[in-house]
Amino acid sequence: MLLSVAACSKGKDASGDTAVGDGSFLRQLTPRDSVLIADQVQYGFVLRDVEDGTGISLPDFKEGMMEGVEVLSPWQVDTLRTTGKEHPVHDIRGAVTITSFDEGVYLLPPLSLLRKSPDGQVDTVWFKSQMLDVHTMPVDTATFVIHDIKDQIRYPVTAREVFPWVALGLGVAGLVCLAVWLILRFRKKKIIEAAQEPAHIRALRKLDKYRGDKYWEPERQKAFYSGVTDTLREYIDGRYGIGAMEMTTAEILPLLKKETLPVDLYEGLKDLFERADFVKFAKHTATREENAEVLPLAVKFVTSTYQHEIEEEVG
Repeated sequence: MLLSVAACSKGKDASGDTAVGDGSFLRQLTPRDSVLIADQVQYGFVLRDVEDGTGISLPDFKEGMMEGVEVLSPWQVDTLRTTGKEHPVHDIRGAVTITSFDEGVYLLPPLSLLRKSPDGQVDTVWFKSQMLDVHTMPVDTATFVIHDIKDQIRYPVTAREVFPWVALGLGVAGLVCLAVWLILRFRKKKIIEAAQEPAHIRALRKLDKYRGDKYWEPERQKAFYSGVTDTLREYIDGRYGIGAMEMTTAEILPLLKKETLPVDLYEGLKDLFERADFVKFAKHTATREENAEVLPLAVKFVTSTYQHEIEEEVG
């Protein structure tokens, strides 16, 4: 059944929009004396006395409305007023936002919607079409002069604008300097503490890192023997004053032989250094039994010589 909605004659509706004939309206989002190119306009309808539970199907403008007119937003439906408690009825407003980028007069298509009443009856409601008159800004051709495009205006920078950034930069620089100072101080403290430790304590701590058989693999034996012998060279330097770090095995052993070392301890150390040279320089692969002897022999050399030093001091 075709219905003609006459309740929305010219005048103001409940929201203040201008309803023009048959419930349709055309309203600018930015009020002006006329509609200019790219102005956004709401085109919609007001449907009064809609029973509670009524279903409404609105036109689909996804593919556009008409040539020269662009649809910017989908349907927006609001309830303007509700009356009645036992049998409430509503005044409903629906609208889409449109615009045009071309000057001209456009007869917008009439709005129609399907309405399904609570009792199941379906009818079509038509709303009168509206006229969209789009204008451009008038140009006085008599005095019109074409000017070049101007560069951006550059305003002078004030001290008030610069100060927060300078303060921030100084603050960040201060924090960086403080962090560097703390790190250097911590490292220096560690170095001093390490230098103050007895030579045997430093040696035993370093040797403890090589416990276990994870260093006995052929590809890791060179690092294993280098770490152990370098630790012993450092200990010999601190214990006997021999510059063992810059000496070869052949240069270290004769000097150690002059010290009062037990024969078995000297022979064991000699065997360890010579085997380490074979592993490091001759690509020799030591057996598991040989590797298992390395750490106990190194620890024994450190503890025995330190104990011998204590006995000499006591004696």
